[in-house]
Amino acid sequence: MAENTREIALEALLAIERGEDYSHRLVKAVLDKYQYLPERDRGFMKRLMEGTLERELELDYYLDYFSKVPVRKMKPLIRCLLRMGVYQLLYMDAVPDSAACNEACKLAAKRGFGSLRGFVNGILRTISRNKATLPLPEKDAEPVRYLTVKYSMPEWIVTLWLDEYGLDITETLLGGLLAVHPVCLRFRTTLQPERLQACIHGMEERGARLVRSRYLPYVYTLEGGGNVEDLPGFREGLFVVQDVSSVLAVVAAGIKPGDFVMDVCAAPGGKSLLAAEWAGKVLSRDVSEEKAALVRENSRRMGTGNIEVQVYDATRLDPAREGSADVVIVDAPCSGLGVIGKKRDIKYRMTWEKMENLKALQKEIVRTCSRYVKPGGILLYSTCTIHRGENEDMVRFITRELPFVPAGLQEVLPGEILREKEQLLVHSGQEGAGEKQDPEMAGADAACIQILPGYMEGDGFFIARFRKITEDIGH
Repeated sequence: MAENTREIALEALLAIERGEDYSHRLVKAVLDKYQYLPERDRGFMKRLMEGTLERELELDYYLDYFSKVPVRKMKPLIRCLLRMGVYQLLYMDAVPDSAACNEACKLAAKRGFGSLRGFVNGILRTISRNKATLPLPEKDAEPVRYLTVKYSMPEWIVTLWLDEYGLDITETLLGGLLAVHPVCLRFRTTLQPERLQACIHGMEERGARLVRSRYLPYVYTLEGGGNVEDLPGFREGLFVVQDVSSVLAVVAAGIKPGDFVMDVCAAPGGKSLLAAEWAGKVLSRDVSEEKAALVRENSRRMGTGNIEVQVYDATRLDPAREGSADVVIVDAPCSGLGVIGKKRDIKYRMTWEKMENLKALQKEIVRTCSRYVKPGGILLYSTCTIHRGENEDMVRFITRELPFVPAGLQEVLPGEILREKEQLLVHSGQEGAGEKQDPEMAGADAACIQILPGYMEGDGFFIARFRKITEDIGH
């Protein structure tokens, strides 16, 4: 293994701590920059960067337990270095404990902290000796603290989910977010079976392992095989990277041939691209040229000729488009708590105050963009979060204040995920939580679904479907 892999990982973690960019973008940039390194080294760096960040609260708990200097008072470089060391000790069995300790000491000295080598060495070796009996808060006495440490999730998020889902579901959800999250590929729905299988076979020859989604026949998870961009079929536009939860949001819209679809918060374009395979025309919009460029790039690669991409602020009404769309997709800006498994620093960046501001923005976007739906048309609302204030409360807002009624998902979503939804609702009801206990949601329950990691495939995602009331019915 190249000797500088740990230093590269350390630099990335320092950049993330300084808030230079989101972790998923920084990790990708690092892996792209060092593409010339052997796959084994790049895999080591990826796991070390992502794992250290993902388990940060747990690692800090143990560092605080064994160190006389609190983590918050350590030099940033030493703090990140120790976190990396502890992560290797606890979660990377292929790394000998002696190597994790020795390499951390060498790196401390190399980066100008030679005087702290003893400090670094002492803490890591103490944790190494005690790692079979590391303490955790008592689950019964301190359930919030226990879940915070064990699953490395901020206390305010743990409390939020405990209030909404109860202990059993919350713990399963937290475990689901920490599970391995493979890349998800959505193949063209128009591909002939022979072409699809030939593409998959070509990937497998490159060392990739693909597993078909239990929900949709054109969605697969991918592990191994190197860079996605280098896999057979990518340049030909045979597939796009898109989580199954995001795909299901478009499936839920029930798009028909000839439909005019507006996707108002579209970047990077996965939903627009899929909608274009079924619709007559798609108008794909986002707020900046940078975001619109992502949609254009993906559209060109996939060869979709029926997408028009525009830069347009979804909070600003476009009078020319009022009442024109058969389907409007609003994948609203949200707190992103459902994609923590892939974008690991969201849980450290998001706050309750930011979430409240997002709720106001979501309502503004929905109120504006709902006006583009023609009478009898569909409004599809989705988020990649797990928070009733941004999800079920938005369902209440739409049905109370806008001319829409819930439109059932039974006719559009695969039966397997609907069965899983019902099983989760029953489980939730047994705990005294769940929307079946809420009379206001009784009529809307069939029109929405919360996809929960640990219980369902894919990222945490919320989907709700509404039909615009026709003029003869009134509102």
